[in-house]
Amino acid sequence: MAQRVTFRRRNPYNTKSNQIKVVKTPGGRLVAQHIKKQGSRPKCGDCGIALPGIASLRPRQYANISKTKKSVTRAYGGSRCANCVKDRVVRAFLIEEQKIVKKVLKDQAEKSKK
Repeated sequence: MAQRVTFRRRNPYNTKSNQIKVVKTPGGRLVAQHIKKQGSRPKCGDCGIALPGIASLRPRQYANISKTKKSVTRAYGGSRCANCVKDRVVRAFLIEEQKIVKKVLKDQAEKSKK
């Protein structure tokens, strides 16, 4: 005969936050263990892919783990993926180069007028 188990919290409904696993205790009883929800992987803010090297936890759990598990040692470490950081660096470099070229052309134009 199958033994019944009951929820151990006040919520009586089978919701996503109230899932249980039936476990046999050392005393031979079957009891319900409530399962915590799985955390989603942190995503890159630019392209949206999951960030490798960063723990996937529920939001409040990040307060309890070390800084090394929350980020990677790079600019924009726990926020952007490596490819997006590379794109940002290249874009900034090209914009600076463009400014220099504009300045040189402006100087040449002024010299030719004189």
